[in-house]
Amino acid sequence: MARTVIKGGAVLTLDPSAPFHADGAVVIDGDRIAWTGPASELVPEPGDRIVDASRKVVMPGLVNLHYHVDLGRATGEFTAESDRRPMWDTLFDDWYPFIGQLRPDEVYWASMACYAEAIRFGNTSVNDMYVQTEARARAAGGVGIRATLSNEIATPETGIDTIQDNIDAFKAAHGTQNGLVKVAFGIEWLPCASDAILSDVRAAATELGAGIHIHLNEAMSEVENSLARFGKRPTELAYELGFLGPDVVAAHCVHLDDREIQMVAETGAHISHNPASNSFLGNGVARMNDFRAAGINVGMGTDASFMQDMFEAMRWSTYLHRATAADISVRSSYEALEMATVNGSKALGQDTGTLAAGMLADLILLDVDQMKFAMMDATDFGSVASFVTNHANGNDVASTMVAGEFVMLNGELTRVDEHEIKANLRSSMAAAFSRA
Repeated sequence: MARTVIKGGAVLTLDPSAPFHADGAVVIDGDRIAWTGPASELVPEPGDRIVDASRKVVMPGLVNLHYHVDLGRATGEFTAESDRRPMWDTLFDDWYPFIGQLRPDEVYWASMACYAEAIRFGNTSVNDMYVQTEARARAAGGVGIRATLSNEIATPETGIDTIQDNIDAFKAAHGTQNGLVKVAFGIEWLPCASDAILSDVRAAATELGAGIHIHLNEAMSEVENSLARFGKRPTELAYELGFLGPDVVAAHCVHLDDREIQMVAETGAHISHNPASNSFLGNGVARMNDFRAAGINVGMGTDASFMQDMFEAMRWSTYLHRATAADISVRSSYEALEMATVNGSKALGQDTGTLAAGMLADLILLDVDQMKFAMMDATDFGSVASFVTNHANGNDVASTMVAGEFVMLNGELTRVDEHEIKANLRSSMAAAFSRA
């Protein structure tokens, strides 16, 4: 198979040994990166497919560590009236009844639309918790995105998923779609879970070698509910049950106390920071600066309808915590870039997040031939990194590659027909709404 050679652009590798090449090249052989370095040192081979990256920044694809197939906009969840409702009311009164009655074809088309949008915005991986996992796996394979998929396990009164649903999904979909899909276990959150569910999910995940994805300490209502039911805070309960570990991604973690932060750090669990979601819902500001001090690996997610653009999330995760601390030095933009790539990859156990030999070829090309990038010094590492994190957005992504294949090239999705997706999404959602 011929190699793909991307050359002529500013290559932001995020590899500590060589983080930047001003006029660089990336060589892809199959689904892996074979070489990165200065274009002047490239050794061409007959049959190489050359991709011109001049006036582009080449960088690792973004890893969206906490994601939901997004029907919030479709259901009108965030209209002027509903966006003033507490999250608890929205979830139990509207969200769980709606997603619990969705059919596989409806989730398939919703997933096709969401994953296509994710690719357009430079996401090469999503850690997606939702219902109908097999349908989502087919959609991920169709669009060509790398996806870790988990069910929304909850107590029976919610009408959503059980542990057995997630076990069945693992057996049916894990490792499918040419290896793009992994299946993890997903627990919705403590108000619709129990100590038995935590223990049983831990046992099943350990037996199957699967990861775990959970909302944890997202809202004070969750903490208060846990104290009333169990006499323990959510993360305290999870810790004492042996639930936490390096295979766990805990989303939000807004209301961790000092002991809980140490519990997450001690067990090697990972946190997905979702600053826009936390702010939109009025849940508060997570203690990011304390997470870092404790040595916790923190990635980044967009969550649901609140924001689809990981570049915007990078800025939230920087500026918000500078403002909270009233200290510009507590967070750097480059740290946010690492959260969106390196740290998310580590949390999911993926060979992604940096452009280096042996890593999976998941990368994006940003179009920097625009006025807002005119002052960027494309020969300077600091300038390029700063412009990417402080000025770029999802609409600047020109091309997206996953596993060595361009799933979007020069602004065009290569695997799917967007008009077909939109038409089928509208008809399937109309059917879902008619039953709701």
